[in-house]
Amino acid sequence: MRLLRWIAKLIITLLVIATILIAAVFILFNWPVKDKNDQMRLGVSFSSIYAQDIGLDWKETYLAILDDLLVEKIRLAAYWNKIEKEKGVYDFSQLDWQLEEARKRNVEVALAFGIKSPRWPECFIPEFYKDDKIKREKALLKYEKELIERYKDFENITLWQVENEPFLPFFGKCPPGSIDSQLVDQEIAQLKKLDSSRPIMVTDSGELSLWHQAAKRSDVFGTTLYRIIYKPPIGYFKYPLGPNFFRIKALFIKLLAHQKNVIISELQAEPWGPKWITEMLIEEQYKSMNPEKLKEIVEYARKTGFPEAYLWGAEWWYWLKVKHQDDRMWETAKEIINSNQ
Repeated sequence: MRLLRWIAKLIITLLVIATILIAAVFILFNWPVKDKNDQMRLGVSFSSIYAQDIGLDWKETYLAILDDLLVEKIRLAAYWNKIEKEKGVYDFSQLDWQLEEARKRNVEVALAFGIKSPRWPECFIPEFYKDDKIKREKALLKYEKELIERYKDFENITLWQVENEPFLPFFGKCPPGSIDSQLVDQEIAQLKKLDSSRPIMVTDSGELSLWHQAAKRSDVFGTTLYRIIYKPPIGYFKYPLGPNFFRIKALFIKLLAHQKNVIISELQAEPWGPKWITEMLIEEQYKSMNPEKLKEIVEYARKTGFPEAYLWGAEWWYWLKVKHQDDRMWETAKEIINSNQ
């Protein structure tokens, strides 16, 4: 009986200590942050695939982003399955056009490529490589070599992004084991050999990862930052995390991965709801993102102290404007983006 009482006391003591530690960490993460980076540079991400998926003319949308929003920075994606539709035959025409239009306007480009690229379904592997890992990896490196050599003379490409959240295996429709650390290392090594003139970014989830794997491999580490998501069966969920959460994680990788260059590669600026975006009522979409929430999340991002962020959702803003005659998101984003340029 004495032993049982001792074990019970030990368990209770450990639970109390764990509760105190969790509470302390929670308080630390949510301690008010007064200082902020009002000079944070804001760009946008753009996906031709997503623009088409929601019924937009992707070229029209892209030009509106460049000429009406007047962005100075844009993150573009090279989609492998759209470029290599036949084995060994590459069609870069869509990406050529996007990069050339950005270059005409002196817009800086972060170019993402790999098996994983921004937007659902995350993995963009040509069908004929999906079932053979060895052939797929060999073909990937050959494709990336063609891409890098084609675009390394575009002076407005200021950042290469290798893969998109490669160490977040449970998100996206990807073949099992399609990306591992060895493959990412091969991609980075080849890129450095072909072009060492500009930095390499590797990205990871802001809330669901420790960042170390991506941070130690990159010149610039990119984090996602979301505030409101939809998660069945809970429904809408707001992360109970203040800007210190991101500041502390940045300190962690500075100490353990010697990585001091952190940016927000994906800042939530579109809805995350129970259905595909075109299937939701506007009122439902505005539950997780609206003009006021956009201002709030940008203010939150500034308090992380990071130097720049790419807003995620420009295609949706334009969709609201041209398909629903609702320009509130578009105009709010334009005001925010141009407020410190």
